[in-house]
Amino acid sequence: MTHPAPSTATPLPDDLRPHLTPAARAWLDQALTEAAQGVTSTTELHLAEAARRCGSPHADTARILILQAAHPTPTDLTRLYDRGTADERRAVLHALPRLVPGPEALPLVEDALRTNDTRLLTAALGPYAARHLSAHLWRHAILKCLFTGVPVTGVAQLAARAHGDAELARMLADFAAERTAAGRPVPDDLRHVLALTDPEAAPPHPSPAGGGGPHGKES
Repeated sequence: MTHPAPSTATPLPDDLRPHLTPAARAWLDQALTEAAQGVTSTTELHLAEAARRCGSPHADTARILILQAAHPTPTDLTRLYDRGTADERRAVLHALPRLVPGPEALPLVEDALRTNDTRLLTAALGPYAARHLSAHLWRHAILKCLFTGVPVTGVAQLAARAHGDAELARMLADFAAERTAAGRPVPDDLRHVLALTDPEAAPPHPSPAGGGGPHGKES
C-alpha cells in the first residue's frame, strides 16, 4: 500500500535535463508519470533500467526522482531495497531523507552498514542516518569508514554529531594506538574526526535538514 500519489510526475531538475538525450528525457518523463500511480512492478523495472536509459552518470538521480514520484511507504522501500541491486539499494538510501520523516527505515541503513560495499556505506551515512541513527551505531560506522577507507567528508552532519563525543574520541584514540603499535600509519581522517570531538572546539553551524539536491545530501 502506498501513500496517495500526486496526479503529475515529479519535474526533472534543471541540472539533469540538459545532460539527457531526447530519448532519455522521454523515457524518464514516462517513468515518472507511471511512478506517480504508486509503487508497482513497473517501478522496479524502471529502477533497473535507469542506467541503460539515462547513462550511468545520471542513473542515481533518475532512480531517486522515480522513488520520489512513487511516494513509497517504508514497507515499499524495504521491498525495493531487498530486491534491488547494489545501485538500486544506494538510490533507496539516498532517497530516505525525503521519503521517510521518522526512523522507520533505519533497518535499511543498518543493513548497508553491515556490508563491505563502500558505496553502500557512503550512501547509508547521509542525512537520514545523521538524524536517526543511534550514537552507538553511528560511532561504529565512523570506525568502519576508517577501516575501509571511505572518506569521512561524505558523512552527513559529521561535525555536529562528533562534537564533544567523548566515547567516540576514546574509540578513535584506541584505534590510532593500535595502528601505531602495528607500525601502520594513522589515517588523516582519524585525526580530523578526533579533532571534531573536542568539546572546547567551536560547535558547528547546523545545516538545514533535508537540504541539497535530489540525493537529499546536506553540506
